[in-house]
Amino acid sequence: MDTLQGQKIHFIGIGGSGMSGLARIALADGISVSGSDAKESSILSALAALGARVYSHHEAAHVEGADCVVYSTAISASNPEMAYAVERSIPILTRAQALALLMKGSKSIAVAGTHGKTTTSSMMTVALQTCGLDPSFAIGGTVTSSGANAHRGTGEYFVAEADESDGSFVAYRPHAAIVTNIEHDHVDFFHTPEAVTEIFEEFAATISSDGFLIYCADDSGAQQLGESLLACTPVSYGTTEGSDLVVDQILLKPMSSSARVIWKGRVVGNLELQVPGHHNILNAAACLAMGLTLNLPAQQLLEGLHNFSGAGRRFELKATEHGIRIIDDYGHHPTEIAATLKAARLYAGEGRVIVIFQPHRYSRTQAFLPEFAQSLDLADDVTLLEIYAASEKPIQGVSSQLIANSMKHGTYLPNFMEAADRVIELAQPGDVIFTLGAGDVNSLAPIIAEGLQRRFA
Repeated sequence: MDTLQGQKIHFIGIGGSGMSGLARIALADGISVSGSDAKESSILSALAALGARVYSHHEAAHVEGADCVVYSTAISASNPEMAYAVERSIPILTRAQALALLMKGSKSIAVAGTHGKTTTSSMMTVALQTCGLDPSFAIGGTVTSSGANAHRGTGEYFVAEADESDGSFVAYRPHAAIVTNIEHDHVDFFHTPEAVTEIFEEFAATISSDGFLIYCADDSGAQQLGESLLACTPVSYGTTEGSDLVVDQILLKPMSSSARVIWKGRVVGNLELQVPGHHNILNAAACLAMGLTLNLPAQQLLEGLHNFSGAGRRFELKATEHGIRIIDDYGHHPTEIAATLKAARLYAGEGRVIVIFQPHRYSRTQAFLPEFAQSLDLADDVTLLEIYAASEKPIQGVSSQLIANSMKHGTYLPNFMEAADRVIELAQPGDVIFTLGAGDVNSLAPIIAEGLQRRFA
């Protein structure tokens, strides 16, 4: 298959953040779309309103009449719809392969890296929009300003979050790419750090020869990739002296951050963000380096980054009750958690940082036990839920209790409601409560808000 135009596509796992975005773009392209998921959701309802035929359960009959099946990595080979497609020899595509086909004809910008992909993709999209462009985008989270995770634009650019978790991002073959950092993760798929490095090298080799790679010089993995690049033009960014784009005079505030921007030796302006944290300064610097390399005006790029108000589940304020703020964040790797909690410390001011953390996958928990304990101890108090399996089989002896045992401020309490009750009773005005993790811990945010209302009524 070299195009999806004119095809009837069935998405298995259409309710996921990545898959629903592809379905939105396919619908905008006039493609006939159907899809299934394990349960009803607002995402399914929204897709149905756009014209998709959706199902809240998996059944072989749903695939009848489809020319092509697209599946998410969460779908097993035993799924009845997958089995039906295999039996009938219906073409089957991964999410990445389908996205690559939908990006054809656009100047694609793929945003990759172990951390920061969703935020950087969202920033890049808003920056391009502020430059008067209408880019297409497919992102693993909601862009707060637009309320959507995907859009088929009228412009030539297509911003895509490039997920490295299963190596499938090598299918994108982008015009240009950003690599924010390279670190060992997804240990169920990449058993060694070297395996992660190798897949990023394969990805970089697919960038168009007349394109470029924007890489973070502050990160050793990304720097090594950029400096060894042969396929296209490398462009560096960071606080590191000698980078093509340097950010300095960094000022981190409780609810914002700023820096001076120097592009190829010349000061081009000041970066003023509405989001906190050193990591977000670097994310924005990546977008600036991309935009400037595309010859877009610096001031409009800076304005766009200033307009950026966040992405869903990334340091997202969910509620404020009696002076207690409730934040939801997707951080699930020790490096991400440390970055989030350092920003949280400034955000909390004189208050405490109270966390409910749900580890994501047994393999990741086992691989990074000491690192999880160290990063989580940046908070004042942490309640640890049990591990979110994410379709992974349990590993004997691996539990969130192991993290709690290595912490100064960790309490293992696997029951969701008991964990919520604990932080509701613990919190005082001025404190910040974080629901942290890539699983379903975010479902506790409204429950905690309601509990605080009752407690202080």
